[in-house]
Amino acid sequence: MKLKNGGMLLLTAFIWGTAFVAQSVGMDHLGPFSFNGIRCLIGAVALLPCIWFLNRMNKDPETDGSEKEKSGKDLITGGVACGVLLFTASSLQQAGIQYTTAGKAGFITAFYIVIVPVLGIFLHKKIQWKVWMAVLLALVGLYFLCITESFSVGKGDVLVFLCALVFSVHILVIDHFSPKVDGVKMSCIQFFVSGILSLPVMFVLETPRLVSVTAAWMPLLYAGVLSCGVAYTLQILGQKNVNPAVASLILSLESCFSVLAGWIILGERLSFRESLGCILMFLAIILAQLPDKNNG
Repeated sequence: MKLKNGGMLLLTAFIWGTAFVAQSVGMDHLGPFSFNGIRCLIGAVALLPCIWFLNRMNKDPETDGSEKEKSGKDLITGGVACGVLLFTASSLQQAGIQYTTAGKAGFITAFYIVIVPVLGIFLHKKIQWKVWMAVLLALVGLYFLCITESFSVGKGDVLVFLCALVFSVHILVIDHFSPKVDGVKMSCIQFFVSGILSLPVMFVLETPRLVSVTAAWMPLLYAGVLSCGVAYTLQILGQKNVNPAVASLILSLESCFSVLAGWIILGERLSFRESLGCILMFLAIILAQLPDKNNG
């Protein structure tokens, strides 16, 4: 795996992890669908000048008409598919969090690190044994990081597990389309789709007011521009030609970064269990990288 790809995915996990602070503050003013819908649309709009600038810089030579048409179809299909999956996953997560603890939600959501290689088997993706070892090590790390109370399964846990399943499909869809299309354009389409799908639900289930939106302007900008616009685009670019099982492992470091961000920014204490969980997860990522010279 190229160091550049790994760096992009690591930066993605870092931005997502620190965005938990912004989401926590933003939800003091807005409902979950309002916050998600507005931040997705901000993310999409933030990418438009990037696309214009990149198009000006990378003026391609004349390409075959049928090839251009095929690439355009792949771009629309991939963007819409990713947008629908992103909306579905984030909606299930928000609904599930109401009935479970944040720690359990974080642990169950990160189950995509197991689901991705399992689904990969059905798609004939070769998974090396060291990656499986890393997945198990990361799961133990996540358990120490997220679970502090007695573990029981409730309605919220089932909803969050369904969210993890959808996120797994999201990673595999990106793996399929990212080598074929412009990653920034696909990212922009997915946010417009996810944001537009959030709007009707937002107005039916919540009562968003302009005063609430303006009160949450800073978290919305952080979550919209950085967490959506920058991080999801980095995910699409970073996943290009990378084994999705390894990519999902790196992205799962989001849990570590969220705990560390809470410790540094909000002054939350880091327990021994959480510290051990972070260390085990970082070791899992290193282990997953060792055999991957031929794979990514």
